[in-house]
Order: sequence, then structure tokens, then C-alpha cells
Amino acid sequence: MSEVDRPSFVRRPILPVAIVLLVVVACLGFFAMNGQTGPPSVDAISAAAATTTTLPPATTATTSTTTTTTTTTTTTTTLPRQMSLPVAPPADPKGAEDNPPLGRIEIPKIGLDADLQEGIRLTTLNRGPGHWPGAAMPGEIGNVVIGGHRTSHGAEFRHLDQLVVGDEVIFTTAAGTNTYVVTGTQIVTPDSLWITDPTDTPTATLFACHPLGSTSQRIVVSLALAT
Repeated sequence: MSEVDRPSFVRRPILPVAIVLLVVVACLGFFAMNGQTGPPSVDAISAAAATTTTLPPATTATTSTTTTTTTTTTTTTTLPRQMSLPVAPPADPKGAEDNPPLGRIEIPKIGLDADLQEGIRLTTLNRGPGHWPGAAMPGEIGNVVIGGHRTSHGAEFRHLDQLVVGDEVIFTTAAGTNTYVVTGTQIVTPDSLWITDPTDTPTATLFACHPLGSTSQRIVVSLALAT
């Protein structure tokens, strides 16, 4: 049998095979044009899946607590006080003393203007009113204590009982002149040494025997520095 006479069913399978080859060639050309040699590999897919997305950091809310500390400052104030203490009464009240006068004492109400002595022995008071050693000085913080006679020698304190609240007593010393005013009068026993106690304010105390011509009691006149 000749090729001319060969049946057509023998030539027909060639056409499908050609079509398949064209499709394969076309696919290869497509991948070549896109820079790929074939479908994505397993490694490429894994790498793509392993891409880490960085999320913005979480915001932490921080509460700041401020503690306020209150500091209390304690200030200690030292109050003024008498800087010296009166000496004890002399064991020999009639012993000799030779101290120069401190200044002068004036009591206008009873007409007194006399030297102010230093000391309380009788021999000193015989010359005039005397300042108790160790007591405050006129004008200072503390108790200025002055003793005097009522009936003997100059009897400068004879009329001490006539003083009333508000009457003036004036002291003049090298430090200056200071005026005190009467705040009260009282009668005490001879052993009432508390009348010489120091004070925290400028005060003064005048004392003498009482009643007139007797030593059984003491008349005490209290004073305060005039403001």
C-alpha cells in the first residue's frame, strides 16, 4: 500500500503532539521572560513566610507618685534672764566694807536723793541705801535689790511706807539713768530671802526694817522698770 493510499487515521496523532510541544515552548518562554526558571521553590516560600513584622512597642503607663515631706523646724528661743545671783547674807553684818558708791538713788515722792552704796552690811547702810552684791544692776534684766535704814543714821527709807503704785524711783549709775515705778508693797518676816530672787524682767526691790524702831519685820516695795 502506498502513502497516498495509507488511511488518514495513521496521520492524525501528529497534530495533538505538535500542539503540546507548542504549549511547553510557550511556557518556557514566559518563565524566561520573567527572570524565573520555574515555579517558586519551597525555600523561597519558607523565606517569605518567615518575614517578621515589627509591631510598634507596647506603651507602658507609669504612674509617678510624688511624696511631699513637711519639715518642721523647731526654734529654741533663749529667754533673757538675770546674769548673776545675789550673795548670801553676810555672816558678820557689822563687818567693815569699803566699796565706792555705785551712783545715786532718787525717790521724788518722799524727797530722797542719796548716794547708792555697794553692800548690805550695817556699816555700809550707815552711809546710805546699799545694793545687794550679786543682784542685778539698775537697767539690767533681773532684780535690783536695795536695803536701807528707817530710823538710824540718815534714815533714807523712813517713809518707804508712803509709796504707792506708780510712784517713781530713779537710779543713776555709770551705765545711765533708769526709772522704775512702784508695783506694790508688802510686809514679810526677816528670813524672807526670796525677795532677792532673780527675775526674768527688769525689776527692783527696796526693803527696810518694820515697823519704825523695830527689826521684827521687813517692809518690801516692789518696782518694775518703766517703759
